[in-house]
Amino acid sequence: MFKFWGSQEEQVRPPPDVSTQSWYPPSVSSSRPGTPGSTSSNHSSSQRLSDRPQSPSHVSPAEAAGIISALKDKSVDELRKLLSDKDSYNQFFLSLDQVKIQNNLRDELRKETLQLASENLEKEPRIMELRNQCSIIRTTELAAAKEKLNELDQKKEEILKLCSPASLLRRLQESMKETEEESDNLHRQLLDREIDLSSFTHKYKKLRINYHQRALIQLAAKTT
Repeated sequence: MFKFWGSQEEQVRPPPDVSTQSWYPPSVSSSRPGTPGSTSSNHSSSQRLSDRPQSPSHVSPAEAAGIISALKDKSVDELRKLLSDKDSYNQFFLSLDQVKIQNNLRDELRKETLQLASENLEKEPRIMELRNQCSIIRTTELAAAKEKLNELDQKKEEILKLCSPASLLRRLQESMKETEEESDNLHRQLLDREIDLSSFTHKYKKLRINYHQRALIQLAAKTT
């Protein structure tokens, strides 16, 4: 039988899917509610997106609450405009307090960086001057200072050799030998009557005291 227009048996065609052209990436667009006719396609696309590794969110609860507070007073038309109009979205994004704080921080860091770079450039002539002075000192004063240092090192080595235990013992033995020779000469003078007895006694006693003191020091040094 023929089916007339307006009959109840006429099947109603579903309205075509009128989707708003969005500039958002698929991950954002797929989160929007779809029409009944596009449920299966959205489900398959969302399933493919769920297979991709999701980056962790770094938005704190306080920041999320601030964004929600900024969105809750907007009408449906305004929210749709944010989804479809990139300029409106950017304007809203830049009006958020968190974004303003980050932009101000970025501007301050950029300003400080430029200031430090300018100060470094101003110091460059002074750096070059100091570098030239260092080169002059290295070629003139440093060479003379090294030569003087070598001389002092040699003198130090000589003094250390003279003050070494072996050197001190050797000098002590030489002094004892000289004292012994002076004692013998003094005794010979007494025998030749070149000196009187009182002078001989005084000088000879002094020489022998020195000799025995040095002998005791030598004995103590050898035993230790």
